[in-house]
Amino acid sequence: MDDIQVLPKSPLLVDRELPGLRAAVAQLVIKEHDVETPHGRIHCTMKGIPKGDRPVILTFHDIGLNHKTCFDSMFQHEDMQEIMQHFAVCHVDAPGQHEGANTFSTGYEYPSMDQLSESLPLVLKHFGLKSIIGIAVGAGAYILARFALDYPALVEGLVLVNINHCAEGWMDWAANKVTALPEMLIGHLFGKEEISNNHDLIATYRHHIMNDMNQYNLHHFVKAYNSRRDLEIERPIPGGKVSVRTLKCPSLLVVGDSSPAVDAVVSPNTHCNPNGHKQIINSNTSEAFKYFIQGMGYMPSASMTRLVRSRTASGSSIHSMDGNRSRSHTNEGNRSRSHTNEKRGRSHTDSMEGTANSSTALKSTEVSC
Repeated sequence: MDDIQVLPKSPLLVDRELPGLRAAVAQLVIKEHDVETPHGRIHCTMKGIPKGDRPVILTFHDIGLNHKTCFDSMFQHEDMQEIMQHFAVCHVDAPGQHEGANTFSTGYEYPSMDQLSESLPLVLKHFGLKSIIGIAVGAGAYILARFALDYPALVEGLVLVNINHCAEGWMDWAANKVTALPEMLIGHLFGKEEISNNHDLIATYRHHIMNDMNQYNLHHFVKAYNSRRDLEIERPIPGGKVSVRTLKCPSLLVVGDSSPAVDAVVSPNTHCNPNGHKQIINSNTSEAFKYFIQGMGYMPSASMTRLVRSRTASGSSIHSMDGNRSRSHTNEGNRSRSHTNEKRGRSHTDSMEGTANSSTALKSTEVSC
C-alpha cells in the first residue's frame, strides 16, 4: 500500500498554556503502511517523524477494537499532545482489524499471539526504528509483553492496560462458546457496574463491534487471543537464577477499579521485577503515561498538569493494592526511572467517547521523578 499523507482538517484539543503547540500538532504528518510479514499484512499508522535514536511510541489495541477506537481520544488529551511533540507514534492494527479491512480469504490461517509478537521486529525494521516505548490494552498488552520478553533490547518501556498474562481457563472457554461475540467482547472490555449504568457508552461500543468491525476477521483475532498461552513471567530472587524470564524494561500496569481485568492485572504484578516496575489502579492513562516517560528521563521540562497540581493541593500519597505506600526510585544507566499516580478511571483506556468522563479531579496522587 502506498504511503498516505493526511493533514488533520481541524486542530486537536491542546492545552492553552502550551504556546505554539496547536499549530505544530495541526501539521503532524500521518502515513499509513501495510507491513508484509510471514503471517500476513499488518496495517500500521505512523504519526510524526522518528527523531534520531529516540524510541517511537508503539501502540497495540484490544480485541473488538482497532487503533482508532482504542487510542484516538486518549491521544487527543493535552498530555498526549505534548508527548507527541517529542515522539513519533506508530499505531499497529492486528491483521484484518483496521477500518475497511478486506475479509480474509478462505483457508487463511490467522497468526497466534506468539506469531503477532514475532512480527513486530519486522514492523520496526520497516520503519527503521531501533526501539519503542509500548502502550497497549488487553490483547495488545499481552502481545507487547511477549515482545518485550523475547526482544528486550528493542523495548525501552511498557505501559500495559488490563493485561491478562494467563492462558484462558476452561470455564472461560466454555462461557465464550455459548455467548454471542458482541456480548462476550462487551464483557471483556467493561466491568459489570459500567455495563449496568452507562447504557449510552455500551450501546456505542456494541454498535461499533457489530457494524464497523469485519465480523469474520474479528472472530479470528478473538479466537487467537482466547488460545493464548501463559506468559510465564518470573520474579527475580536475590541470589537466585540469573536468567529468569522477566520484563527487563521499566513497566507500568494500569487497570480501572471497575475493570473485569483487576484480578488478572494483580497477578502479573506479583511476578514482575520490582525494580523499575509499578502498578496503578484507577488511573487516567494519558497522565500516567506522561509521568512514566518523564520518569524514564525524557521530557524533563514538560508542563505541570493536573496530576502535579492535585498533589500540591492535597499532599496525599498513593496506595498500591497491597496497602504499601509507593514512592520509589530506580536507576538504569544515567536515567532515573520512577513514577506512580492514581485517578478514578474507566475500565479500559480512554477511547471513543472522549476524555471528558475520565477528567475528574484526582482523589490522591504522588509523583516521584
